[in-house]
Amino acid sequence: MQWNWQSADWPNFRYEAASLLPLEQKFLQSAGEVIGAVRHFDEDDSSQLRIELLSDEAIKTSEIEGEFLDRVSVQSSLRRQFGLNSDDRQVRPQERGIAEMMADVYRSWHGPLHHEKLFHWHSMLMAGNRYIETVGAYRKHEDAMQIVSGRLDKPTIHFEAPPSRQVTVEMETFIAWFNQSGPTNETPLQALARAAIGHLYFESIHPFEDGNGRIGRALAEKSLAQNIGQPSLISLAFTIEKNRKAYYSELERHQRTLDITDWVIFFSETILDAQRATLERVDFFIKKTKFYDRFQGKLNERQEKVIARIFKEGTAGFEGGLSAENYISITGTSRATATRDLQHLVEIGALTRTGERRHTRYSLLL
Repeated sequence: MQWNWQSADWPNFRYEAASLLPLEQKFLQSAGEVIGAVRHFDEDDSSQLRIELLSDEAIKTSEIEGEFLDRVSVQSSLRRQFGLNSDDRQVRPQERGIAEMMADVYRSWHGPLHHEKLFHWHSMLMAGNRYIETVGAYRKHEDAMQIVSGRLDKPTIHFEAPPSRQVTVEMETFIAWFNQSGPTNETPLQALARAAIGHLYFESIHPFEDGNGRIGRALAEKSLAQNIGQPSLISLAFTIEKNRKAYYSELERHQRTLDITDWVIFFSETILDAQRATLERVDFFIKKTKFYDRFQGKLNERQEKVIARIFKEGTAGFEGGLSAENYISITGTSRATATRDLQHLVEIGALTRTGERRHTRYSLLL
């Protein structure tokens, strides 16, 4: 057997359930922490946090596939999806499409999975795509569906999915498994096991011409949401993108076997890392809100622009800290004005300063 789906026992994945128990307990505990933290926000802050987390996920799940999107455009599209105030900027089809899909995943987490839902997501994702034959339906091409790298004349085949003629039957079985393994259905699985198996299972079928990775990660988030009883807002794509090489290596290794204990543990640990990232970002959002409350009316237009730019970098902030050169570049002001502005920000407690002369750097004081 070369690929998992060629096994006579496919798709009966095998794993050691006992090895997941400590991870499952950590997952449920962290899920409670995320839910508890978010409940402290008022409606406006809760909406803004949702937009920021979903837009980050939309951008990162696209980056994993080599597609780079504009964050402001994605956020604008998400705000429209949730009926919030937004600008009238022109948004590219791929940014609008991923925003529509992320919003739909968030809103429809509790519903059963069906072909039409997957087709709907695929149509959103492929909006404006002229390079594939079939949009909003499973692939139909006769050529083998392969994941390859290397030279065109001597490619390395990392995986070959079932032929297109088998996809509809495979997806019938997959959808039945997904729905039956939900927490209130016939054969419920624990949260991490279900998400890990479901992701590997879907990626092994690879039912669409393109977009399988993004839809597969959306399914993992739908699965987790169903197990905790509400949208998870988990930073899954954000976490996978940071460790992309290991993710693809583990996925490839376990598409050759039905013994997947190592995969289930790897993906479960990725989910736990994603939860920690979400908690860090919720904490960052709280600090950001308090920062703006503290300095409301105390910053000039240049300072506000720079502070917004620093916050845009997220929890990591400016790599190496903000320099006077950064400030001049962002605002287009003179060095003397930049020096006065930065000194004022330090004096009022908005920034901290480290280093001397050309090594001077500034960081947000949260």
